[in-house]
Amino acid sequence: MKRRSKFAGLLLATVLFAEPALAGTRVYVKVAPPVPPVEVKVVAPGPNYVWIGGFHRWNGTAYVWVPGHWVVPPRPHVVWAAGHWKHGHGGWYWVEGRWK
Repeated sequence: MKRRSKFAGLLLATVLFAEPALAGTRVYVKVAPPVPPVEVKVVAPGPNYVWIGGFHRWNGTAYVWVPGHWVVPPRPHVVWAAGHWKHGHGGWYWVEGRWK
């Protein structure tokens, strides 16, 4: 029993510490993403908010729609560069959005 709990602890630690390294790993999807639906932007909650449009995220088995939302930019004078799906040799992969 002791051996099993040590293994479980080691496995958990490996997963927790390995996750940041996996964050930059590119995942390829063989199926093209669906056409995004037309989004209706609700009124901004304040004068400094920027709309971040929705996108399709791959959950490992299918595309799932993530709706757009309003956010306050992290600092003045930055612009949101939207994330997008890009086609490469291995299929489609997601390029994260970022502030520029």
